[in-house]
Amino acid sequence: MIRYSLIFALAALPAMAQAQQTDVMSDISALVDARSAESAKTARKLWEWAEVGYQEQKSSGLLQQSLKANGFKITDGVADIPTAFTAEFGSGGPIIAILAEFDALPGINQDAVATRTPIEGKGAAHACGHNLFGAGSVEAAIAVSKWLKQTGTPGRVRLYGTPAEEGGSGKVYMVRAGLFDDVDFALHWHAGDENSAAARTTLANRSAKFRFRGTSAHAAGAPDKARSALDGVEAFNMMINMMREHVPQESRIHYVITEGGTAPNVVPDFAEVFYYVRHPDPTGVDAIWTRLEEAARGAALGTGTKVDWEVIHGNNPLLVNESLAKMMDAKLRKVGGIQYTPAEQEFAENIYASFDKPNNKLGSEKEIQPYEKSLGYGSTDVGDVSYATPTVGLRTATWVPGTSAHSWQSSAASGMSIGFKGTQVAAKTLALAAIELYTNPELRAKAKAEFDDARGPDYKYKSLLGDRDPPLDYRK
Repeated sequence: MIRYSLIFALAALPAMAQAQQTDVMSDISALVDARSAESAKTARKLWEWAEVGYQEQKSSGLLQQSLKANGFKITDGVADIPTAFTAEFGSGGPIIAILAEFDALPGINQDAVATRTPIEGKGAAHACGHNLFGAGSVEAAIAVSKWLKQTGTPGRVRLYGTPAEEGGSGKVYMVRAGLFDDVDFALHWHAGDENSAAARTTLANRSAKFRFRGTSAHAAGAPDKARSALDGVEAFNMMINMMREHVPQESRIHYVITEGGTAPNVVPDFAEVFYYVRHPDPTGVDAIWTRLEEAARGAALGTGTKVDWEVIHGNNPLLVNESLAKMMDAKLRKVGGIQYTPAEQEFAENIYASFDKPNNKLGSEKEIQPYEKSLGYGSTDVGDVSYATPTVGLRTATWVPGTSAHSWQSSAASGMSIGFKGTQVAAKTLALAAIELYTNPELRAKAKAEFDDARGPDYKYKSLLGDRDPPLDYRK
């Protein structure tokens, strides 16, 4: 009799486990959905303010206020960055970090409508969806905190308010300051045009402002007295453009002239160009960077000018952890994709009509993309976090399928309900992933072993931006 009872009990275990998972899914969905209006309001406020890197005072303050109101302990101004903060809830371990971004992009703006409509007087926009990133991560952290309290599970959830991801490397300074030293796992997400938890790594990168100084004079009356700083910039750019043929094909080099003079008849004595260099490996960035510096010196020598440069930011590539990525993929599939209302469908169709050969088809917002491991060509300061602690992320369809980041179309959707719906999917998935890590010691051990193996026994952290202080004025 005992034997048969045991057999029946063992047979019931999978069903019990499935029921428990269903209960957690239901509980988290209810917690996130109950705050959907608040989340949308927060995302919209950040979208309206569109504060650029290290200037996000109102955005950072709003996120802190929401977390504090829900019982989190706030520590602001961390890593010598006024808008950076941490917010913690719970006790004991494990400690799970959730990353939140909130900086906007300068040089682009767009109303939340389906046609190209810039907002007059607005010099920046959330064209990378960091308003959604910030709001969604906060909602995930709040949902996890409520679950920890309701279940009495030991553990801490710590929200990291991370400024200036766009070219400011805010997280790098936070890693360098040791703020992730006690973290067991880090979770993040990003706005996108598809739902995916694929294990996608990123490119390492470094940027700098190269400043040429010459001698000004009347361009017609005394050109022989002048040495053009703009000539130095243009000679430098020409050499780098020729160099593009002779770098590894995975590399990326971009620049923009930030200052080149003000009047054609005045030879400029100052000019500045802002460069990015990317490569899958940090040593590849270093190699290309050495050539960049040599070209700058050559351009200055050839034009009779002087040059110096200031490194602005630098990010390591994202260290993929497939144990965590496969878990995140499973959670995303439980949550599911995005369903448009008729009004949202009309908005999406109008946006989609503006694309030339989009990568994703309209309707794919309902789907979860296949899991795979791949190389992405963007860069993020999450990369440095991923070398400090096992890290995993996802993307959700906050934008119309086919939308490119850093576009007017991405900014438009980031300010309306399509973006807010993708934020809800992200918040639920992050919360479920955190709960899995709190309750699954086997997964924790497996992910940490993979992390240790990937870094290697002799790993020592090296920042690609050196020992400089945070560039708090780089967007001014």
